[in-house]
Amino acid sequence: MCAELSALDGAGSFKEDRWQRPGGGGGISAVLAEGALFEKAGVNTSTVWGEFDDVALKKLGGGERAFHATGISMVFHPRSPMVPTMHANFRFLRRGADSWFGGGADLTPYYPQRGDVIAFHQVWKDTCERHGSGLYDRYKRWCDQYFYIPHRSECRGVGGIFFDDVRDDPEAAFAFVTDACRNVVAPYLPIVERRRDEPYGERERAFQLFRRGRYVEFNLVYDRGTIFGLATHGRPESILMSLPPLAGWWYDYKPEPRSREADAMAFFQPQDWLATER
Repeated sequence: MCAELSALDGAGSFKEDRWQRPGGGGGISAVLAEGALFEKAGVNTSTVWGEFDDVALKKLGGGERAFHATGISMVFHPRSPMVPTMHANFRFLRRGADSWFGGGADLTPYYPQRGDVIAFHQVWKDTCERHGSGLYDRYKRWCDQYFYIPHRSECRGVGGIFFDDVRDDPEAAFAFVTDACRNVVAPYLPIVERRRDEPYGERERAFQLFRRGRYVEFNLVYDRGTIFGLATHGRPESILMSLPPLAGWWYDYKPEPRSREADAMAFFQPQDWLATER
């Protein structure tokens, strides 16, 4: 994956860090910074285990202290505001005798193009439907609910799929996760190629930083992976790898009526993107 993304970037390469977690486990963090396409891109793998301390137990709930977690996560923050950010992660957790799968993939454009959003969702629908009728509809709704930012009354982006606590059929869940991992970059590459050379200026860059602020707010306040990683004393550099290198907050920002920015904001609500395709 890192080799494929480096080739796509055309200039940058990944720096790989191997780390150990006090108490059990570790992982590999690979980050590309200041590339031609990606301002920051990261691919993390980790396998950690141990016991929750009192602080973690209070934050995560339940009474079982023993845990084991393994997963892969990735995020691609492009330099150009015309190219969307993409995030994905897939994980397996065990807590005592209980175990489950979780994960998903989602798209966060700054200047969304409906055709790109539809194409992204269609690829994930095709992947989901290989493993069960109706799976996409269920995971798409779950994604819309998960990546909703209540204090902003809007979504982080335009969604994709998300699932968690999937435990009923472990073999079927693993088969789905395996298929999803093998195809995770496929819906993103065509969008990058269509948008990477589109011109932009300071106004578009400022709006990108504003929307990145929403990304940061979600990840630090609501994201389960961030909460779990910090609660279990994971490596902060790896846990917070998903954050963009630059973001912005402007007091009471409102886009100009009928502007491209106002049009973009209309995308950040749950919608049935494939309604016209059915």
